[in-house]
Amino acid sequence: MTDNPQKSSYLRLYESGELAGRIEEGRLLLESCRVCPRRCGVNRLLDETGYCRTGRRAPVASFAPHFGEESPLVGEGGSGTIFFANCNLGCVFCQNYEISHLGEGEEVEPAELAAMMISLQGRGCHNINFVTPSHLAVQILEALPIAIEGGLKIPLVYNCGGYDSIETLRLLTGIIDIYMPDFKFWNGESARRLAGAPDYPAVARAALREMHRQVGDLLLDGRGLVRRGLLLRHLVMPGNPGETEAILRFVAGEISSHTYLNIMDQYHPCGRALEFPPLDRGLAADEYRRALEMADKFGLHRLDRRDWRKLMRCLGLDC
Repeated sequence: MTDNPQKSSYLRLYESGELAGRIEEGRLLLESCRVCPRRCGVNRLLDETGYCRTGRRAPVASFAPHFGEESPLVGEGGSGTIFFANCNLGCVFCQNYEISHLGEGEEVEPAELAAMMISLQGRGCHNINFVTPSHLAVQILEALPIAIEGGLKIPLVYNCGGYDSIETLRLLTGIIDIYMPDFKFWNGESARRLAGAPDYPAVARAALREMHRQVGDLLLDGRGLVRRGLLLRHLVMPGNPGETEAILRFVAGEISSHTYLNIMDQYHPCGRALEFPPLDRGLAADEYRRALEMADKFGLHRLDRRDWRKLMRCLGLDC
């Protein structure tokens, strides 16, 4: 699906004054924190911290052009990633464990965060890719007017773990151009054991519906770059075919069979994964191949191009 380049909708919200109102609404969420589904109730405006260990300011681990993201995000200039520290989910196997669990990063003011966005745009990035933003949606909103005044105009990507509050997502309507969640768990017991979030499956299903309601299926411009829409990730994990099948069935049947999907094969034991068999081993080739076959069975045909190359190899003699 392609579309002509268009003005990012956050620019219109800024010009109309609505963005300023959204920021004020967001600050109310921080006052007795309900930014994410954990609803800790701490006053982050006063720098109190809850589950995510994050107070008033956004902790940033790094920012740079990224060329390892999905094809429609990368293009020639890369995706402008801003990696936030800490996390509202905390998966035991996180591949960014030092950032998400150990909090490696520096707190920044809104003007500093805005300067990062402007810098990435100036370096030729096609979008601003907020990585692990679920606990920092309000801080992103606060930085956005400063960035817009500095010339920001490229699409915004919300690159999250799928554990997102509907209230917060609705605050982001018309601001986020591209939602990129990873739907991780279908089973509540898995989510409890591996992320301390037994409500994750229900939360993620609701969040995915809301994200798709806002932005629809992925739309590309004439260069094959994403302008707007939902790009869904699913990390295939060892010994987990039933959950993968249930997730893909849900996406095809209740979101859209045109969902752009990255079925990821890069799982390897990180963090505390060695304590949670079978996550103490890497993903086998036949486990990944089975996930691709499930996607095909459910009619999910818009797979990231890197996955199609893997599919061709796996259907041959190389796997």
